[in-house]
Amino acid sequence: MPATERSIELARAAAAAADDKLALTVAGIDVSDHLPLADVFLVVSASNERQVGAIVDAVEEALRRLGARPLRREGEREGRWVLIDFGDVVVHVQHQDEHHFYDLERLWKDCPDIDLELPDRRPADERRTGRR
Repeated sequence: MPATERSIELARAAAAAADDKLALTVAGIDVSDHLPLADVFLVVSASNERQVGAIVDAVEEALRRLGARPLRREGEREGRWVLIDFGDVVVHVQHQDEHHFYDLERLWKDCPDIDLELPDRRPADERRTGRR
C-alpha cells in the first residue's frame, strides 16, 4: 500500500521548509511497503552543522503548523545527522559528508520516489530532488 495522502502532505511541507533553508539535496522515499512503522523517509543534506540545525528547526515548525508533533529527535548534539520521527514521516537531515557516506537513497533504491513538488531554483548539479 502506498504512502497515505497525509504522509505525503507532511513530507512536502517538510521538503519545502528544508528547501527554504537552502538544503543541498531533498529526496522523498515511499518506504510504506517495506516498513510497518513509517510511510515516508525524507532525506535532506546541508553544507554545515549550523545549516543542519536551521533546517531541523524549520521542518519542525512547518509540520507543527500542520498539527504534527515529533515523537523523537536524535543526533542534535553533534549536528551531523539529525533524525526527526513524526510517526509516518521520518526526516533525516544530514551534513553533506554523512549524506555521501551513508547514501540512504541508494539503500532504499527499491522504494518509489515521492514527487515533493519543489521549485527548481538552483542548477541541477547543485540540487537533487530525486535519486541516482
